[in-house]
Amino acid sequence: MSITLLASKHSNFIRVVESCTIRFSFLLRHLSTEPAIPPPPRQNDDSNVEQVLQLLQIPDHEWNTTQLNHLLFSNPAPSPCLLFQIARRLPSSSQALKFLKYLQYNSPLPDTQFLSSTLQTVFELASREPGSRTNLYELYKASKEWNIPLTINSATLLIRCFGRNGLVEEFSILFDELEHSLKNTQVRNAVIRLLLRAGLVDKAFKVLDEMLRPEFDYHPDNVTGHIIFSWLMKRERLGRTDTREEIVELVLKFGKFGVFPNSIWITQMVTVLCSNGKTIKAYDLLLELMTLGAALKVAPFNALLTGLGRDKDFNRMNEVMVKMKEMDIEPDVITFGIIINHLCKFRKIDEALEVFQRMNKGQEVGGVSVEPDVVIFNTLIDGLCKVGRQEEGLGFLERFKTQKEWSPNTVTYNCLIHGFCKAGEIERGLQLFDEMNKEGIVPNVITINTLVDGMCRNGRTASAVQFLDEMQRKGLKGNAFAYASLINAFYHVNNIRKAMEIFYQMLREGFSPDAIVYYKLISGLSQARRMDDATSLLSKLKESGFHPDVSCYNDLITGFCNKNRTDKVKEMLSDMEKAGINPDSITYNTLISYCCKIGDLEVAQKIMKKMIKAGLSPTVATYGALVRAYCLDGKVDEAMKIFRDMDAASKVTSNAVMYDILIESLCNNNDVELALPLMDDMKAKGVKPNTATYNAIFKGLREKKWLKPAIELMDTMIEQACNPDYVTLEILREWLSAVGETEKLKNFVQRYEASASAT
Repeated sequence: MSITLLASKHSNFIRVVESCTIRFSFLLRHLSTEPAIPPPPRQNDDSNVEQVLQLLQIPDHEWNTTQLNHLLFSNPAPSPCLLFQIARRLPSSSQALKFLKYLQYNSPLPDTQFLSSTLQTVFELASREPGSRTNLYELYKASKEWNIPLTINSATLLIRCFGRNGLVEEFSILFDELEHSLKNTQVRNAVIRLLLRAGLVDKAFKVLDEMLRPEFDYHPDNVTGHIIFSWLMKRERLGRTDTREEIVELVLKFGKFGVFPNSIWITQMVTVLCSNGKTIKAYDLLLELMTLGAALKVAPFNALLTGLGRDKDFNRMNEVMVKMKEMDIEPDVITFGIIINHLCKFRKIDEALEVFQRMNKGQEVGGVSVEPDVVIFNTLIDGLCKVGRQEEGLGFLERFKTQKEWSPNTVTYNCLIHGFCKAGEIERGLQLFDEMNKEGIVPNVITINTLVDGMCRNGRTASAVQFLDEMQRKGLKGNAFAYASLINAFYHVNNIRKAMEIFYQMLREGFSPDAIVYYKLISGLSQARRMDDATSLLSKLKESGFHPDVSCYNDLITGFCNKNRTDKVKEMLSDMEKAGINPDSITYNTLISYCCKIGDLEVAQKIMKKMIKAGLSPTVATYGALVRAYCLDGKVDEAMKIFRDMDAASKVTSNAVMYDILIESLCNNNDVELALPLMDDMKAKGVKPNTATYNAIFKGLREKKWLKPAIELMDTMIEQACNPDYVTLEILREWLSAVGETEKLKNFVQRYEASASAT
């Protein structure tokens, strides 16, 4: 058969190969399960390769077919290695394809299996040449017509090439059409990788699920694990709860085939689980991995210990240390640092010191000693200081100084200074500050803040201001925290003027106050009735991006009520409504008290009804303000009605002040008969009358000339150790003398004097 006829028969397809316009550029990854090339050729094969290549250098229609047939088919079975070597050294895929077609039509063998490696070479050459994206797919379709089986390398090459060039449908079809024997782990890995890159997650995991079935022929290997875990561990996917569960499940499934994530990924999994409240799941995961034989390192155990420490699960922390010892996983300095840190954090300082001693003496993990680092020393010093054992912390500082590898740093001294300042030993803190400067250890902003705050908390605010100014002159500045401490200190001694000075100094230094600073200053200005300044500061607060809370509005409303600025009170209430802030009990009580003060009792009653409707219970201050207001307005009956309503419908217990107001008002209104039962009511409720109460009722009884109840109350007053004052004695002397009961008055005075001398 003529080679020219063969060429013309397939000329259309060859032109497809030769007319490619887009370059395929990638390196073929050789696979470990199948050699990239057939076994090395024999010596006589090398000679044949050279001769055949010389014959193929001329145009195909001039090939010497007789000589080619002799070189290639002199033996009954052509060597696949020989054919592979020849095709691989041809200059182009079109040349290799022509060679393949020559072999196909001239081979004496009916089986086309021996041509598979030659076809593989055609694919390799085509993938490196400029050409159409669909070129390889056309070649693949043609190979099916030629009945030439694919090698695993050919299948992998085609799948990767299709996938990288966006031919997702093509590589999916190819994979589905492959023989089962070709769908080995290696091919499946390539398919899974490309499906994931194309976003076809469900299809990728369907392929993976087959591999994870115990009865399946091709199981996952380390490459499979790398593909899956690297995809799952991407940060954007870790936030999903379902994916966290999926990761754990997959890790355990892979583990049954001896495939495990690397230490970094395991550590990341444990960290994510712990940070999302799944610490026990992380604990179970590591135990299961140990059971499956994973070669674990110390890092994931450190991550687990951090999570367990955060949960205060010290029992499991001990169990983890035991498991590490059983697995010959040596704890490192980070391990001990985590344990010591969490023990100190939860005030278990003695246990932390015990771990430190065992760490130094090598009592863990077969006597392996781990040298503490600066972090561990600082953690212990800080822990000691936080439980008031700063002297022991100083001892650690001295021990620290003897270590050749480590030296105290700024953090070390900051911990000690904070401990002494917290204990009120400011001078010791300042001594340590001087010492660290002599040692050449530079203080930082935390050092300055700690000393300033310590002085403020211990009543040495003036010294704090002087210290901060001095540090600033030396170039050591505090930050917003230091200024906030000063403002808070001046606020608590009602020195709002100085607090405002510090505030403006803070702004000049470029520090931004937080919302709490604004709240305190607005409160202080409101108490000082500097409402214009308070309003100005409210505007600054809003400009800074903060929002007033209900307490802040309450301070402003109280201030404006004290200044009788009804318009501003309404403005504040309107602001609260716009901001979605509901008034609380203090807001309502302030408004009720203000309405009572200006005599607008109708509005006060409406506000109280609105308060109850809002689900807030009126307090004794609420009722007391209304009772006082009605009494002062001469409306004692209304006051008594409010008092009885309070008694019947509220859990609020009346106090002595409310009873005094009612009793005095009733007596002044010549209704002493109504006042007397209130005295009995006070006794029943355990409310002790005071001198003012008795004086009011004595006046009322005198007006009614009810002597017997008065004498009984005189006895009660002495029994309850309520001391009469000059008003009491004046009322009784005038009245009892007039009715000839001076002996009773004398006896009352003697009993009072005897009772007073006894106490």
